Amino acid sequence: MTARRWREGLTVLAFLLPVLVVFAAFRFLPMLGAAGLSLTDYRPGGDFEFVGAENYASLAQDDVFLASLRTTLTYVAIYVPLIVVVALSTALLLHSVPWGRGLFRAALFAPYVTSLVLSGVIWKWVFEPAGFLEHPSTVLPALAVVGVWKGFGYAMLILLAGIRNVPADCLEAATVDGANAWQRFRHMLLPSLRPAVFFVVVVETIGAFQVFDTIYVMTTGGPARASYSLAYAVYEYGFKNFEIGKAAAAGLVLWAIVLLVSLTQRRAFERNP
Repeated sequence: MTARRWREGLTVLAFLLPVLVVFAAFRFLPMLGAAGLSLTDYRPGGDFEFVGAENYASLAQDDVFLASLRTTLTYVAIYVPLIVVVALSTALLLHSVPWGRGLFRAALFAPYVTSLVLSGVIWKWVFEPAGFLEHPSTVLPALAVVGVWKGFGYAMLILLAGIRNVPADCLEAATVDGANAWQRFRHMLLPSLRPAVFFVVVVETIGAFQVFDTIYVMTTGGPARASYSLAYAVYEYGFKNFEIGKAAAAGLVLWAIVLLVSLTQRRAFERNP
């Protein structure tokens, strides 16, 4: 029996090994490379000069970087609740549609497969007459709207799958017992949707922290750096200022923040069943 389990384990490992190699090559090795670069003062065409934690100390005193952190946190606070509400509301409405669900599902999912650059160009034309992108107080909500329009289709499908897993008999029994729509949602649907909601919240939070494309196309960080995100700061450090070490340090700081926020969200969901 032991030999059989060893053979089964080796067979599984043989199938997984190519995927693990690719994952390590494109995930772990770049991360290790970025960690090494963050400790240097490397510039393209120059020599590697080890500077230790100097890049991190520089970021801590960099007003532009700290402002980009505040901007990113503000964007996340706007975007994540908005996309969860929109995706959940749309999933509930789509679940109640008696016919044509496949057609509506495809139409609502279409923006998700649209190019981010193309979406940014189209929405820039939409916002230009009203000037939403020209005022610091409205630029982040405007960008969040674009992000929600682009991404809610994926979250909607995840939540719709969770809704369809709720037994219809239980909902019908609750209706017969006198439970209204809000009570059925609050006490039956929402608890069953916790895993799906948690997944959507974590995935969309990670995406919000990494927002770059729409900013690059629509605002280039303006006006007055009001939409200057952490990802955009990493881009400018690395590809405009050619401060590769500082860009790598900023990228690792962004990674650490995303990891910390994701773990916090997990604990919050576990503590509030």
